[in-house]
Amino acid sequence: MRIAVVDGQGGGIGKHIVEKLRRELPEEVEILALGTNALATSVMLKAGANEGATGEGAVVFNASRVDLIVGPVGILFPHAMMGELTPAMAAALAASPAKKILLPLIRGPVELVGLRSEPLPHLVDELVRRVKEHLPG
Repeated sequence: MRIAVVDGQGGGIGKHIVEKLRRELPEEVEILALGTNALATSVMLKAGANEGATGEGAVVFNASRVDLIVGPVGILFPHAMMGELTPAMAAALAASPAKKILLPLIRGPVELVGLRSEPLPHLVDELVRRVKEHLPG
């Protein structure tokens, strides 16, 4: 199984996701860090991702080549992450046939209704539980 963790800005959310996935999942699960910038990619690689790639071309190219896409829900919105997430990135991630397991975190003029406010570590724990449900076997 190949999982893409997508993040931008400082890569803090992606770092938490990668660390938890690496601790909880079997070693053969491949984690691909896809950063909107080099800092985000670097932070996720240091957290334990197997490979990393940066920028629009990397996100667009890899979106359809993974089994799962994880990250904040903002990765599906053009110009999210203070403009770092391009429309092409958002379109490729949204159109990817990969299952998406996303954290309900977004900044800007979008409000998600019906969600309870939880600390980031609790949200990441839930994300990892959901990823485990999609592992083969």
